[in-house]
Amino acid sequence: MENLVSMAKKLRPISSPFVVAAPAGARVRTRLFVNGTDADVLFAVGRHLGSLAGVDLARRCREGTLDAEGHKTSRRGRKRSLTNQSSSRWAGAITRATDDQFQLRRRNLVAEQGSLRQRIRLIDRRLVLPVGSKRGRVRAYPSQSERFEKQRRRQVLAGRLSEVERRLDEGDFSICRGGHLLAKARHSLHAAGLSQSEWRERWDAERMFITADGEADQLLGNLTIRWDPADGSLEIRLPAPLERLANRPHGRYRLGCPATFSHRGDEVAAQALSGALRYDIAYNPIKHRWYCDASWKIKDVAQSPTLESLRKSPVVALDLNHGHLALCVVDPSGNVVGNPRTISLELAGLAATTRDGRIRAAISEVLGVVKVHGCRAVVIEDLDFKDSREQGREALGRRPSRGKKGKNFRRLVSGLPTVKLRDRFVQMASNQGLCVVAVDPAYTSWWGAEHWLDALQQISSDASGHHAAALVIARRGLGHRARRHKSGRCDSSRPEDRTERATATVASSAEPQKRGPASREALGQSHQRQKTRRANRTRAGTQVDQDRSGPPTGRDSVPLSV
Repeated sequence: MENLVSMAKKLRPISSPFVVAAPAGARVRTRLFVNGTDADVLFAVGRHLGSLAGVDLARRCREGTLDAEGHKTSRRGRKRSLTNQSSSRWAGAITRATDDQFQLRRRNLVAEQGSLRQRIRLIDRRLVLPVGSKRGRVRAYPSQSERFEKQRRRQVLAGRLSEVERRLDEGDFSICRGGHLLAKARHSLHAAGLSQSEWRERWDAERMFITADGEADQLLGNLTIRWDPADGSLEIRLPAPLERLANRPHGRYRLGCPATFSHRGDEVAAQALSGALRYDIAYNPIKHRWYCDASWKIKDVAQSPTLESLRKSPVVALDLNHGHLALCVVDPSGNVVGNPRTISLELAGLAATTRDGRIRAAISEVLGVVKVHGCRAVVIEDLDFKDSREQGREALGRRPSRGKKGKNFRRLVSGLPTVKLRDRFVQMASNQGLCVVAVDPAYTSWWGAEHWLDALQQISSDASGHHAAALVIARRGLGHRARRHKSGRCDSSRPEDRTERATATVASSAEPQKRGPASREALGQSHQRQKTRRANRTRAGTQVDQDRSGPPTGRDSVPLSV
């Protein structure tokens, strides 16, 4: 009992589930089937504005960290200098993008600073102990050689931390337009599998800039890039040095092909006629295709339903794993509906666009299951692996941190699309009127294997511990406890309330199967208490024949004195 109490004290508190807010904006992409002349004009516009964006970004980096008033003055001066070479609206879009890149770099440095401090703190906790010793839950390094390597690694981390802190104090932020990975690939083209011309094409495509911010009070929501829903025409206001390429009045160029938004085109058209629309035109050098993205803010975001209303309907729960999603459908009482399912999600070694496509395909399959069972919500874990990513190989605990196992674990964690899957789920589910409920991921795998794995394996032989974890995730989202009740009830309603009563076992709520009677250990039930049978008490016979001095006397007691 004392061990159970000590284990319960070590468990961290579990956060309450919550309904994820619907996205406040939308973004739709379409392909532009441009001809040769259109492509030449787009290349000219993108390269010219990209060069201006590079100059503006370099100037902003030289200015360093500024206060609110200094930020306004800086942007006003930079926008004025760019207007003569483009236009007022192009200059506004460029300076806004520059400020966003600058702030993103600053946030990345702050995150790196926190990660380095945490790693150094973890190393110091183990360095203060003698080799091979232990103090509480902190273990010292097992050998002197490993302790020496960690001391040297601490010096490296301390040097990196001092450099990051210096950059934050001085505002010395280095930003590479086009991406530092692609810039480094220029020095090792053979290892990257690129020729010099291929690398140059990708580098120019990444550094192009064709972005126009929307304006609610202007015609069709944007004056710089304008799309007309009536005929699908797409016009671009050319910068001042390129007005000689215009084929329309007032320095505008109309593409020879109409643009059609096949996905959510009615929403894009309605927004163009009533509000502001932002357009981003990009070029894919691998496929040699042009794309146009339309994005806007949603004015009236629908209020998310409460947890109490969502808990009255079945839910679909997901457990994210390396290479697949474990799925379970659970009714409001906490019982499994049908057989658990597994959805493949292989993402290792794939390009970003391919990974995104497979994530969307997996989410579409999950939403199909949601529609079949009439669910209103999908329950997922609120995962981010922030501590694991910040601590790196210096992390303590049950997970591997050193050697080949530690490297494989870190590679596995970095490959899990936790944030991408959550964001895509919220976007695609909200488009179909569904909600996403996020729960705390603590102990779902342990409690699922302890309380539900044996019962799920009676439903389906393919059920695994991941499906048991998904069941615990669903029950946590529905407000039920993870462990099963001894009486067999799964819901949290009062015994006298018979309006919502769960079945005695999980298997009874699924499709009937021809199986023999299950043992109490398989069903997770405790053994029935039985009284011990009364012992057979028989009087000993005569003991004269034994090696005794004589038969016992008939007295019941012996006097203490004579």
